[in-house]
Amino acid sequence: MRAPRIETERLVLRAHATDDFEDCAALWGSAEVTRFIGGSPRPPQDAWFRILRYAGHWTLLNYGFWAIIDKTSGKFLGEGGFSDFRRGIPALDAVPEMGWALMPSAWGKGIAKEAVAAFAAWGDANFDVAETVCIISPDNQASIRVADYIGFSPVDDIIYDGEPTTIFKRYSGAGQRG
Repeated sequence: MRAPRIETERLVLRAHATDDFEDCAALWGSAEVTRFIGGSPRPPQDAWFRILRYAGHWTLLNYGFWAIIDKTSGKFLGEGGFSDFRRGIPALDAVPEMGWALMPSAWGKGIAKEAVAAFAAWGDANFDVAETVCIISPDNQASIRVADYIGFSPVDDIIYDGEPTTIFKRYSGAGQRG
């Protein structure tokens, strides 16, 4: 399976392409972006591995990450979707994990809420599981607001990769069906 194209009012969510490498490298090379996600900028090679990993998720698991594109300008704004990164966190085992990251130029404009709501709607329509999860640094208040907006609730505080991390859970459409 390839990532389905989804359009929202302002965004196009689409499969990553090799042409996204430079934008992806800029996203993950940004100290602002990685401040709460791993703590330090990543080398360009990591962006390439991410693009390959995203394609692999869709091919093997029938879900994954989308590139978030501005519908009007065609500009890359970030990425997000669902993953199974096998993090070794029991609460994440066998449950799609949602994640998102946006370019700083897209912050504070409601882009994350719009994209993440579209991811959640796609998951609700396509997953046969009762829940999805995400992990967020307790210091990342912007992402916590986005998670809260689409119905995630905090369920546990852990240490992951040496950093305080909160696990959030959201009951999906599958979990709300009789």
